[in-house]
Amino acid sequence: MPVVLVIIVGAAAGFVATRLMKVETDILTTIAIGVIGALIGGLILRIIVTVGSVAFGFLGAVAGAAFLIWFWETYIRKR
Repeated sequence: MPVVLVIIVGAAAGFVATRLMKVETDILTTIAIGVIGALIGGLILRIIVTVGSVAFGFLGAVAGAAFLIWFWETYIRKR
């Protein structure tokens, strides 16, 4: 089923892209452009999300550690 979905989405994306770029192509070329573009775009987006999730995970870890240090200094170490 995912292959059929990629073809359908790719065909729609190819149609929109050829119209935005003002390129006249036949239906098979339009579908091929869309499917290949969907594969390339999906790969690039997957890489960006992976790198972003690692970066946001690191920022969350730093924020959590800073909160723990603040909590320790404010409530535990005072005693």
